[in-house]
Amino acid sequence: MGVLETAARIVELGGAPDRAPRVAAMRAHFEERTGAFAPEDPWFEERSRAFWCDVVTSGKFGREVEARLDAEDRRCLGALERAHRGLFRTLDLDGDGDVVVDAWSGAELLLTTVDESSRDELAASSGQLFDARVVGTEDPYEVALLPGAIFHARDASAAIPAVLAAAHARGLATNDTLDALLRMERNLRSLSRVKAAYAYRADALALHAPALPTRPARST
Repeated sequence: MGVLETAARIVELGGAPDRAPRVAAMRAHFEERTGAFAPEDPWFEERSRAFWCDVVTSGKFGREVEARLDAEDRRCLGALERAHRGLFRTLDLDGDGDVVVDAWSGAELLLTTVDESSRDELAASSGQLFDARVVGTEDPYEVALLPGAIFHARDASAAIPAVLAAAHARGLATNDTLDALLRMERNLRSLSRVKAAYAYRADALALHAPALPTRPARST
């Protein structure tokens, strides 16, 4: 038993037909913040997992289905709601755990629990930054990476630091900054022949910023 199992049960309960209107509203809010996705998109499954990760943590959806959870799962709700969201890069993968550093906050974490699918993604993501959430518990001690990470393209790694610096200078909150980066990631993947430097820009941090730089008007 652990936070990964609790998160999975919350997601399963969210699939009940009577919760469809509520889930649709939460998804609409998520898409407004991070970019739209549809079943025909190649990134649909990845974005869907990220949506549920968001719902289970900062969305506190577990409280809405708490009556359907057992006592052990309910004890994990607080930890899930306090999940650390970051823009991580893997530093080391070994038998003692997976070490990741958060490029946004500077936090360095030793993961003790990673599901098999996420571990495969980490192993294949050398040099890539990824948006994810980490949950810590004391009894039992666990530092778990939740499924639902979104990996930014390697080409974006050079452009992202300037965007983070601009966000820090403006005093943007973590979720606002990382949501903006997810919109940029969505734009890079959906717009053909667009370079990462055009998709990842400080002026794209605003919620309704244009996907590409606005060309200055020509003087007459």
